[in-house]
Amino acid sequence: MGAAGHIRHDDPWYDALASGWGELDGTGAPAPVVPPARREEGASRAGEVYLGVQRSAAFQEVRSRYRRFVVPGLVAFLAWYLGYVVTAQTAPGLMARPVAGAVNVAMVAGLGQFLTTFLLTWAYAWHARLRRDRAALDLRWQTQELTRGLKGGER
Repeated sequence: MGAAGHIRHDDPWYDALASGWGELDGTGAPAPVVPPARREEGASRAGEVYLGVQRSAAFQEVRSRYRRFVVPGLVAFLAWYLGYVVTAQTAPGLMARPVAGAVNVAMVAGLGQFLTTFLLTWAYAWHARLRRDRAALDLRWQTQELTRGLKGGER
């Protein structure tokens, strides 16, 4: 314990000064990285910008496109995975049935898990590139321009 109830962090791997934490004001308390008056003023206006973007139709469309892909994909993948696990536990005879030589149904289904993981990852990246990335990038630029205007006005 340090002065005034502050806990001292003695982890040698923790580089507090490099992360912007650990600077002390004259009283031994951590010094704020941004002066409090600027932080409150700029944060509230920047928060308004981000809330405005979040409420915009373009942002809602990006989120809707994301959900329309991710929710069915997640449900299908979890059903396939849980189906594999439940079948392995409840029907070991089916899973032990040979397919070709020493390869059985369980091995084919297990390798199918890997294949569907890669296919789902590829489909997600393809869908993001075609349906969301351009709109999300436009929103990002719009938000940066709006917040940059706030910073310019503070100078």
